[in-house]
Amino acid sequence: MTTVSVGAMLRTWRERRGISQLELAGRADSSSRHISFVETGRSRPSEEMVLRLAEHLDVPVRERNALLLAAGYAPRYPHTPLDDPSMEVLRDSLERLLAGYEPYPALVVDATYQVIAANRGIALLLDGVPEHLLAPPLNAMRLTLHPQGLAGRILNLREWRGHLLEQMERQIALSRSEPLRALYEEVAAYPVADRADSGEPREVVANIALPLRIEHDGHALSFVSSISTFNTPMDVTVAELAIETLLPADPATVKYLRSLVP
Repeated sequence: MTTVSVGAMLRTWRERRGISQLELAGRADSSSRHISFVETGRSRPSEEMVLRLAEHLDVPVRERNALLLAAGYAPRYPHTPLDDPSMEVLRDSLERLLAGYEPYPALVVDATYQVIAANRGIALLLDGVPEHLLAPPLNAMRLTLHPQGLAGRILNLREWRGHLLEQMERQIALSRSEPLRALYEEVAAYPVADRADSGEPREVVANIALPLRIEHDGHALSFVSSISTFNTPMDVTVAELAIETLLPADPATVKYLRSLVP
C-alpha cells in the first residue's frame, strides 16, 4: 500500500484551489521556500502549520484529519454520530428549524446527500413515491432524479437535472469523494423522461435563480433552492451537514402549500 506524504497532499489541495506557492505563503505568514520544502518532503511541517495551510486552502474538516495523520499527528476533529447524546442540542435545533420553515419544504443532508431530517413540506412532495425509494437511508439526489421518484413530476427536469449534476461535479472536484462519485455515476445514468422540457424558454425568478418547477396533484409549484452550512465546524459530522430550503417562487405556490400544511 502506497502512503501519500503530507507534502504531496498539500500540493494537491493547493493546485485544486489554483493558488501559487507564493500566494499561499503570503496568506499563511510563511515563505514560498518553506512551502516548497514542505511539499517536496524536505521539511516536516508542524501541526500548527498543517492546520494553518489547511485553513487557507479551505480543506474540508474530514481531510484536515487526513493531513494531520499523514504528517504524523493525531486527528484534531472528532467524527461524532448524530445520534450521540452529545448531539442532542444540535438535533433538537435542526428539528425546530425545519418545523419552523413549514409549510415550505426543508431538509438536512450529509456529504453524500443522505437525508438526515425533513419536514412536512418535503413529505408532501414525496407523496406517491414508491416505497423502495423511501426505504432508509433516503438519498435526496436519488429521490429527485430517479424516474420513479420526483423526476417524473419535475416540469423543467433537464435544466434542474443539469443543475444538480453540475453541483455534484464541483463537489467531487473539490473533495475527491469516492462515495459521492459513485452516487453521481448512478443518478447521471438515470434515463430522462421524454416529457421533460416541453420547449418552454429557460425560466428564472426575478433574474436571479433557476427555479425547481414541480407538479403536485395538478398544481404547478415553483421553488428556489437555498443551501446553508455551519460556520467554523469543529466536528466532521457537523461540517458535512447541509440544510436545504425550498423558497416559494410565486404567490400561487405560497397559497397552495399553506392550504395543505396548516
